[in-house]
Amino acid sequence: MKPRPRTVCIVTGSRAEFGLLRPVMLAVQNHKQLKLQVVAAGAHLLPPARTIREVESEFHLAATVPMQRPRESGRIADAAAAGRGISGFARAFADLKPDWVVVLGDRIEAFAAAAAASIGGIAVAHIHGGDRAEGIADEALRHAITKLSHLHCAASAQSARRIARMGENPASIHMTGSPAIDCLRGIKAMSDRDARQLGDPQAVLLLHPSGLGDDGDAHLASGITLAIAAAGPERVLTLAPNHDAGRDAIARILARDARLFGGPMIDHLPRATFVSLLKRLRTRGGMLIGNSSAGLIECAALGVTAINIGPRQDGRERRDNVIHVPLDTGQLVVDRVIAAFRVGRRRRSRPDQGFGDGRTGPRIASLLARVDPQAREFTRKHNMY
Repeated sequence: MKPRPRTVCIVTGSRAEFGLLRPVMLAVQNHKQLKLQVVAAGAHLLPPARTIREVESEFHLAATVPMQRPRESGRIADAAAAGRGISGFARAFADLKPDWVVVLGDRIEAFAAAAAASIGGIAVAHIHGGDRAEGIADEALRHAITKLSHLHCAASAQSARRIARMGENPASIHMTGSPAIDCLRGIKAMSDRDARQLGDPQAVLLLHPSGLGDDGDAHLASGITLAIAAAGPERVLTLAPNHDAGRDAIARILARDARLFGGPMIDHLPRATFVSLLKRLRTRGGMLIGNSSAGLIECAALGVTAINIGPRQDGRERRDNVIHVPLDTGQLVVDRVIAAFRVGRRRRSRPDQGFGDGRTGPRIASLLARVDPQAREFTRKHNMY
C-alpha cells in the first residue's frame, strides 16, 4: 500500500519572508511524497498593502491567522499580537493536522506558529536559524524558535555552528543555504520601460525600525534622507518599512522626504519586481540603502552594493558588498552616510555564493520527505550539552 504524502504546513507572516519561502513552497508542492498547506498570518493581512493577495495569487490558502491590528503599534502591541497568533495557529493546526510546520526567520508570526506547533506536539522545521541580527527583538525570537524546533535548515556554515552550540542535536542541523538565493537566477534585470514607471531609480531606500524608539528611529531616518538630498544618488526609490514596532515614525519621515530625491514612497514591490530592480542597479552601479537583510543576502549574491545603516543587522554576516555605517548622533549620521555614498559610487561588488547555490528549496523538501516527524526520539528534544 502506497504511504500517504506527508503534509507540510508552511507559515508566512510578511512580504519579506514570503519571497524567501516561495521556493520552498514550490518544491514541497512539486514533491511526490509531500502535500503543501499554506497559512498566511500577521502583517500579510494589514492595510494598505495587504500582501496576502500576493500569496493567494500563487497558492491555495489553507487558513489565515490574524495577529496585528491596524493602528495598534509598539512592542506591547506586538506581544498581544503574538498571543493571538499562538491561539490562532493552535486552532488552525488542530483543523489541518500537519505532519510538519515550517517557519522562517525571527518575526513574531514565526515564533507564534513554532510555539503553537511545538507545544502541540507537531514537528517544527526552522529555516534561517542560527543567524544573528539585532533588529527589534529579532535575536531573542530567532533563538527561541530554534529551541522550539526539531529540524534546522541553516543558511550558512557559521549559522549551523551556532545552532550546535545552542545544544541542538547535530543530526538535526543541515546546512541548506538560504532560499532567498533560489529565484535570483531566473529573474531578468528590469527593462528601461519598467524602470521609468518607477522613476528610473539609481538606488533603493529600504529602512526598517531598529528598536531605537520613535524618536531614535525618526532621527536615523531624517539623517539618511538629509544625506541623500545633500550628496546621495540623484533618483532614489523609497519603499515603506515593514510592520515592526516603530514603523509609523519612520514612514512619516520617508513619506515627507521621498519627493526630494525621487518620488512618492511605495508601500510594496512584489519580490520578482524587487529582484529585477536590484539586477538593474548592479549593471548601472546603483545601490541599496537602509538596513534590510536583502542588502546582506540577496545583494551579496547579486553583487549589488549595499549601504547598511545603524544597528538593525548588527551581528549578521556581511560580505564584501556591504558598506556599514554605525549609528551616531547629530550631524555625524549625515556625514557618515555621505561618505558611504562616495565609497559606494566607486565600488563594483562581485557576486558572493556564501548563502547558497540556488537549490535550497528542493533540498529542504527532500529533508522533509526523508526525516520522520513522527519518530518519538525526534520530537522529544534533549539538549546535547
